[in-house]
Amino acid sequence: MSKPSVEIGEPAPAFTLPGVENGVRRDYTLSEYLGRKVVLAFYPGDNTPGCTKQMCSYRDDFAMFEGVQATLLGISPQDVDSHEAWAKKRNLQFPLLADTDRAVAREYGVAAPVIGIRRSVFVIDAAGVLRYKDMKLIGATHVHADKLAGILAGV
Repeated sequence: MSKPSVEIGEPAPAFTLPGVENGVRRDYTLSEYLGRKVVLAFYPGDNTPGCTKQMCSYRDDFAMFEGVQATLLGISPQDVDSHEAWAKKRNLQFPLLADTDRAVAREYGVAAPVIGIRRSVFVIDAAGVLRYKDMKLIGATHVHADKLAGILAGV
């Protein structure tokens, strides 16, 4: 069972996770993005219908994130090999991070039995403080990029 989620106005929990972006593998640390807004998009799994719809919508509207000087990081429990293959297949141009033991998901309160991670989005400001969160119980829908861009513009 997940612990309660970090609350709005609190520092976002720090993490380092392996990941891939445009075929380049490396470790990603939340602190490397201090000074920049960050969207953490937790999703249950690569190559699943709901997650593909969500991440492809973010791909299609990627200019919205860039327009508000925000970095988008996708996080799920699959390994980097899975992320790399899915990103290549779907032309996803943002980092996908592997939280294989769901430690980061537990820190953010989004680890879930059976599905692994609840579909959730967190917006972190340039100082590393949580400013918005949307945690789905079922995860059939997602927060759209235009709504996130509006939130990010106000952060």
